[in-house]
Amino acid sequence: MGQFENEVQTGERFQFGANWARFLESLNDDRIQTAKESLSAMLGVTDLHGKRFLDIGSGSGLFSLAARQLGATVHSLDYDTQSVACTTELKRRYFPGDPQWTVAQGSALDPAYLRSLGFFDVVYSWGVLHHTGQMWNALANAIIPTQDHGQLFIAIYNDQGSTSGRWTTVKRLYCKSPAPLKFLIAVGTLVTQWWKTLLKDSLRGNPLATWNSYGQLRGMTPWRDVVDWAGGYPFEVASVEAIFNFYRDHGFLMRQLKTNRGSGCNEFVFIRAQAPVAHHSGALHSPVAAQR
Repeated sequence: MGQFENEVQTGERFQFGANWARFLESLNDDRIQTAKESLSAMLGVTDLHGKRFLDIGSGSGLFSLAARQLGATVHSLDYDTQSVACTTELKRRYFPGDPQWTVAQGSALDPAYLRSLGFFDVVYSWGVLHHTGQMWNALANAIIPTQDHGQLFIAIYNDQGSTSGRWTTVKRLYCKSPAPLKFLIAVGTLVTQWWKTLLKDSLRGNPLATWNSYGQLRGMTPWRDVVDWAGGYPFEVASVEAIFNFYRDHGFLMRQLKTNRGSGCNEFVFIRAQAPVAHHSGALHSPVAAQR
């Protein structure tokens, strides 16, 4: 997509795929197992055989791989060309030539494309839709391919008010900066996010205890997560209440919630209980969107 490359060149978008490509170098069976376990726990299932799974914003492809290993028929999509390449590489490693796993470039902001994919038992989008630049439209578009009584699993950055505003400024600066300054911003972010943890671990006699065990959390490495956070722009946030109200008003019931009191993501699993309030040719809209 020429538009994607142009947004990166002008500093309007972070290259998540470049970060994910480096992450794949450290991917191992333990991290894949961790991803499978976290996916199973949130969805309340032990396997996904006979289910269709849509991964909107597949990134590294780790959770598409987890869903496929759990038995689902998977369709992975991402706007970032390098993320598409990462997901394609994971498919090549673990499921070469598998017709039950397709990988494509596509946008969460393209309702016609999402509609063309049909319906899915599980629509998954972890930490993605708040990076589209049009979060509420993206959240609405995720409804389109969700099967009746299907599950929608999303994760959205927690709204911290003025703190979120300051991080927006940091992220925008990162994306518009030359490489040396990007590195310094990432180091500053590392210090900001990790100094308390490192100090506590040091006082316990093992300064790298949390750092070394960090990969158990969704399979991400600490440094890759720091870079992802420092540069993750576009960037939007939402409160738990806003997300709950939005999907409730479009016929969804919440069956699982994991909150984050800090700057991380709140995780939601909704079940589509009925048709949305109104069908549309584009995105569904919410009063919440009009207030932002």
